[in-house]
Amino acid sequence: MEKKNANWILNTDGSIYHLCLKPEDVPSNILTVGDPDRVPEVSRHFDTIHKKIRNREFEIHIGKLGGHDILAMSTGMGTDNIDIVMQELDALVNVDFSTMEAKHEIKSLKIIRLGTSGSIQPHISVDQILLTDFAISMDNLHRHYVLKRKFENYEMELFPFLGMVHVTRADADLLNQFQSHKTLLGNTLTAPGFYGPQGRKTRLPLREDSIIEKLSDADFSFGKITNMEMETSGIYSLGESLGHKCLSVNAILAQRNTNQFSTNPAGIVKQMIEYVFSRLVF
Repeated sequence: MEKKNANWILNTDGSIYHLCLKPEDVPSNILTVGDPDRVPEVSRHFDTIHKKIRNREFEIHIGKLGGHDILAMSTGMGTDNIDIVMQELDALVNVDFSTMEAKHEIKSLKIIRLGTSGSIQPHISVDQILLTDFAISMDNLHRHYVLKRKFENYEMELFPFLGMVHVTRADADLLNQFQSHKTLLGNTLTAPGFYGPQGRKTRLPLREDSIIEKLSDADFSFGKITNMEMETSGIYSLGESLGHKCLSVNAILAQRNTNQFSTNPAGIVKQMIEYVFSRLVF
């Protein structure tokens, strides 16, 4: 008999609460985007699409590519949404919903984020594709879990600039698979918002109004922080600790040092999506 509780909530059809997916729906290869309207731009590259789900900000297309199962989905914005996505995807493959207990054999997923981002280094201009090596959390998601900590020395280096952060890294195999002369390699700062947390000036005064300049100039043992966005550290930190392989691919739309924005954002996003499909290996 199905065990009901308030920890893993299931819908009446047996699907998980937010994503509305069932365990049999989830393949090993998952592509995520932030914007629900961008999911069709990804899934159009599938050979076939046999299932579509929409609930709140979560648009999900499941299909096949080259005979392999593949899933594209939107996460919405921010690491609060990433918490839902990563935990529910993991539960779907690694929790027995008849007992609500973790399975003995843990399945590892490949999760690739296709996102947009802003550069904070003068040499990284708009309309480029950047792969995230190290991800730094400026959000507080990491404070609620006991996570693997491999880079505490880097976290101490960052403390005077950002306070308590969590540093994680891309899966090495995925990074090597997608790296080429068409991409840049960088270190991504994940912020808990789009405006003030990323140093944008609004009618409200900022507590730190020169964060872009300070981070742009700073050198760390792992290299410079190259770009800012709102999801990557959540994917990396939860993914690594749950045993999944993750990579974040970024289309650079904004250049924060020069205050420029891409004149063709749809073009570089399309180019990024096509590049990811050109490098996919199942």
